Amino acid sequence: NMGKCFLRRMSRAEGLRANSSQFTLEGAPFLILGGSIHYFRVPRAYWEDRLLKMKACGLNTLTTYVPWNLHEPERGTFNFQDQLDLKAYITLAAEMGLWVILRPGPYICAEWDLGGLPSWLLQDKFMQLRTTYPGFVDAVNLYFDKLVSVIKPLMVNGGPIIAVQVENEYGSYAKDEKYMPFIKDCLLSRGIKELLLTSDNWEGLRYGGMEGALPRFLNYSRQKRSMCNKGMFSYWSGWFDVWGEHHHVFHAEDMLAVVSEILERGVSINLYMFHGGTSFGFMNGAMDFGTYKPQVTSYDYDAPLSEAGDYTPKYQLLRNLFSQYHSEPLPEVPSPQERKAYDPVVIQRHLSLWDSLHFTDKPHRSESPVNMENLPVNNNNGQSYGYTLYETTITSGGALNSKNNVRDRALVFVDRKCVGSFDYKTHELTLPDGKRTLSLLVENCGRVNYGKALDEQRKGIVGEILLNHTPLRGFTTFCLDMKLMSSGQWKSDLKSASIPGFFQARLFVDDPPRDTFIRLPGWGKGVVFVNGQNLGRHWSIGPQHFLYLPGAWLRNGENQIIVFEEQKADDKILFAESPDHGKTIDVYKLPFCTLL
Repeated sequence: NMGKCFLRRMSRAEGLRANSSQFTLEGAPFLILGGSIHYFRVPRAYWEDRLLKMKACGLNTLTTYVPWNLHEPERGTFNFQDQLDLKAYITLAAEMGLWVILRPGPYICAEWDLGGLPSWLLQDKFMQLRTTYPGFVDAVNLYFDKLVSVIKPLMVNGGPIIAVQVENEYGSYAKDEKYMPFIKDCLLSRGIKELLLTSDNWEGLRYGGMEGALPRFLNYSRQKRSMCNKGMFSYWSGWFDVWGEHHHVFHAEDMLAVVSEILERGVSINLYMFHGGTSFGFMNGAMDFGTYKPQVTSYDYDAPLSEAGDYTPKYQLLRNLFSQYHSEPLPEVPSPQERKAYDPVVIQRHLSLWDSLHFTDKPHRSESPVNMENLPVNNNNGQSYGYTLYETTITSGGALNSKNNVRDRALVFVDRKCVGSFDYKTHELTLPDGKRTLSLLVENCGRVNYGKALDEQRKGIVGEILLNHTPLRGFTTFCLDMKLMSSGQWKSDLKSASIPGFFQARLFVDDPPRDTFIRLPGWGKGVVFVNGQNLGRHWSIGPQHFLYLPGAWLRNGENQIIVFEEQKADDKILFAESPDHGKTIDVYKLPFCTLL
């Protein structure tokens, strides 16, 4: 009933307005108590649970990005169904009495591959992303035609959307002064009448702001109090993790002190993230400020709700604080979801990478290596994610040099025996003599999602590979995007298992399926699939030593688990009730936070 009453109230003459030092909604003062939950990082079956927990914490506004790369995976082919049903997600928020601030991009950052931009944009070697370059403008216009047709009925006169963000953090990019006006016009010309926002850190405000759009500040700075008396702050509740470093945390008491100060000043707030969720599949982004660092699968973010939707100490502290800004008691807190540590399962069958090639699409042949985005696959939209295998014949051994043209890692094989690897630090290997088959298994570890290197995010092999200073020629290239797992010639003799390869196990579930966490202590690096769902990457270097497995993706009876493994395999897969984040580091001890 509460949801129906809320929906009836949405037909109104006046939406969100920024008046003097505060917002008004329907003409009355309105303090935005917002939080970010990305529908694309939460299994659809759990949307309701996470939004109920948001409402019970005292928040009144949901914010979410919209990932262009998922909604238009191939040029002109759109998907707004099932897990990507944006209309259903926003409608569900409305039924719970939550307003919505939409951040449609087209660029979203979000620690998401290429900041949410589709990789097929990079097929154009002259492409200039986030500018008024004609190729980018045309693609954005077609996307916004479709996107706005989906969201327009959910706007202020018929739905819960009260504000729309114009692009994202352009002040940190600031490449084309005509770009932000173009994106603004994309929204206005399609009938978007809601309050427009921009979003930038302090340094980017000089470049990212624009007339007719209210600036939203990224994070609150006590040193900048003079600028903090109106508008809205997107406040980071934690931080993301990268492979090979510690898990980032932001202590609950420290966060509460700053959030309290913001609210005491009458300033609206958005918690990024309120619930982080998971960058399932190959969707993680990467950092590159001189050194390339791919991000992990988990997007826990040390948020008030954990990756699996658990209450953290931050949740109760915020609930107590936000309750002071409500005239009515907050809803009861939903019961926590049950977890289960399933018994270990034993690997039963395996399939080598080399045997799996018989079941992939027809390989591409070319004289020089072709980067993955320009391979003639997926209806000529190229390969977006996963691995690409390049093979050629060599007639002698010697010095193999990548010229730093491998993006981002490659295992190097001679006659299908591993002889080393290439990455951003290692560019040269010595090969044995003789006429042999040379293979490079290249992994796209995640495209950079922030900064000025977006135009250079083509993956696979992006230039010449030299053998004794001579460029290699005559490549056969296999697209291994792992969209469909092969049901080919699996073998049950584990003694003959080879790496890289696929390893299959079965998990039997008797009771109602529960959330759990997969652990792979004896494994090296790869990807895990459960019932065809790509849970994400695992890597023994950490900090992530688990993969979240939602119970909603399990079924009663038999469940198929497949591990693609590059380095070393064990004979079993373990499960746990809760994740182990390992060693931690405080977010605000990091040097890059001094600019906030």
